[in-house]
Amino acid sequence: MRPFQRLVPSLLLAAGALPSVPAAVAADQSPPAATSASAGDEVADLKRELESLRQEYTSRIAALEARLQALEGAQAAAPAPAPSAAPPAAAGSKVFNPDISAIGNFVGAAGPSPGSGEPSLNMQEAELAFQAVVDPYARADFFVTISPEEVALEEGYITFPTLPGGFLTKVGKMRDAFGKVNGQHPHTLGYLDRPLVTRNLTGGEDGLADAGISVAHLIPNPWLFLEATGQVYQGSSQIFKAPTRSDLAYVGHLRAYRDLGESTNIDLGGSIAYGHNGVTADTTTRLWDVDATLRWKPLRRSIYTHVLAQGEVDWSRREDATGAVSAVGGFGFLEYQFARRFTAGLRYDNAERADLPGVRDEGGSFVLTFKPSEFSLVRAQYRRTKFGEESPVNELLFQFLFAIGAHGAHPF
Repeated sequence: MRPFQRLVPSLLLAAGALPSVPAAVAADQSPPAATSASAGDEVADLKRELESLRQEYTSRIAALEARLQALEGAQAAAPAPAPSAAPPAAAGSKVFNPDISAIGNFVGAAGPSPGSGEPSLNMQEAELAFQAVVDPYARADFFVTISPEEVALEEGYITFPTLPGGFLTKVGKMRDAFGKVNGQHPHTLGYLDRPLVTRNLTGGEDGLADAGISVAHLIPNPWLFLEATGQVYQGSSQIFKAPTRSDLAYVGHLRAYRDLGESTNIDLGGSIAYGHNGVTADTTTRLWDVDATLRWKPLRRSIYTHVLAQGEVDWSRREDATGAVSAVGGFGFLEYQFARRFTAGLRYDNAERADLPGVRDEGGSFVLTFKPSEFSLVRAQYRRTKFGEESPVNELLFQFLFAIGAHGAHPF
C-alpha cells in the first residue's frame, strides 16, 4: 500500500479511537446536568460520523488498489513494442546480399538484311549483375546474360586489389584486356552494334572472353598514369582454341592516361594476344591492337555537353594448314553531346577478314541517342555497310536500354 494510502486510514482510526474527556476533569468542568447530557449525545454522533468516514475511505482505497494491480498485470503481459529507431528487416538483410541489377537491351532493325544482320525485333540480351565486397581484401563480380539462344556467364571473377607489391589480380572468367572496345559490355558502348573490326578480327560480341588469371601493376612515374597488365587464359574462345591443356592463350596490355587540362584527357593503349587457333595442333593466331580515346567534358557544364573521339586499329596474323593470313582493320568514332539528354555520333569502319585474304568490309554509321535518365536510353542508328564486292546495304537500327537495381561502375 502506498504511503498516503496507509496514512489516511491511520488518521481515521486514530480519530475514532480518541477517549472521551476523563470523568474527573469533566466533573470539574461540567455544566449543569441538562448541558452534560446534551454534550454526551454530540460526542456519540461525532464517533458514528468518524466511523462512517473511515469505512468509506477504506473501501475506496481498497478498490483503487485492486484497479492498480489489474492494470499493472495487463501491462506486464503485453509484448514490448519495437524501438522506433530499429532498422527495417530489409535493411538488416541487405548486409548479407550483393548489389543486384538487371539491364534490358531491346534491338530492332529495318531495311535489307545482310546474312548475319539483326532481326526485325529482338530482346537481344538481358544482363543480370551480382556485385559485392567479399571481405576487406577482395571483391566479386558476376554478369549473367540471358538471350533468346542461351543463358551464359558473361563474366564472373574475384578481384584482389591489395596483394603484396601493389599487384591487382583477377581470377575467373572475364573479357580479355585487348584494346578498348573488347572489354566493354554492350550497354556501355556509344553505338548499337560492334565495329566491323571486332566482328572480322577478334571474334565478335564475345570473341575474346575466357577463364583465366589477370595481373596488373602501376608503373610509377611523374608524367602520367601507366598500367601494365598480363593475362593467361585457358584458350577457349572464338579466336583461341587450345588443342591440349598446356596450350594456353596470353594477353599483354599497356595503358597510359593523362589529364591535358581541367576538362580534357587522353587515354592510349597497346595490346598483344597470342594462342593456338585449333585449325591444326600447331597453328596459332597473333593479334596486335592500338587504341586512343580523347575526351572533353567541361566541369561546369558536364551534364550538358561533351566530346568523345575514339579510334582503334587491329592487326591479325592467323595460321592455317596452307600458311599464314594477315588482316588489318580499324574504326573511328566521334560523339558530341549537344543537349542535356541528346548526343549525336559518327562512326567509320574498315576491316579485312581474318579468314579471307583480300576481302574487305567498309561501312559508316550515324547515331542519335536520347537519355531520359541514367536508367534508360533510346537510340537510333543509320548504318550503311559494303561487304566485300557486294552492293552497299542501308539499315535503320533502334535500341531501347533500361536498367533496374544498383549496377556498379565499369572501367573508365
